[in-house]
Amino acid sequence: MNVIDRFENNKAVLETDSGLIEIERSRLPENVREGDVVTENNGEWFVDIPATEQRRLYMRELMKRLMKK
Repeated sequence: MNVIDRFENNKAVLETDSGLIEIERSRLPENVREGDVVTENNGEWFVDIPATEQRRLYMRELMKRLMKK
């Protein structure tokens, strides 16, 4: 899974299964945000909307559980 961790100037830092990588921000869709799950196909990057929504839901539920402790 590739997740947008942050943006640094014209670079995007992606958290991948094998560690952090940097790519040019211009290679990503304009509407991409931190936390989005992205996939690469033939050199083009796309936001994986279902995976992003599922990840955001998981993170919200995790935060709720942590706040209760």
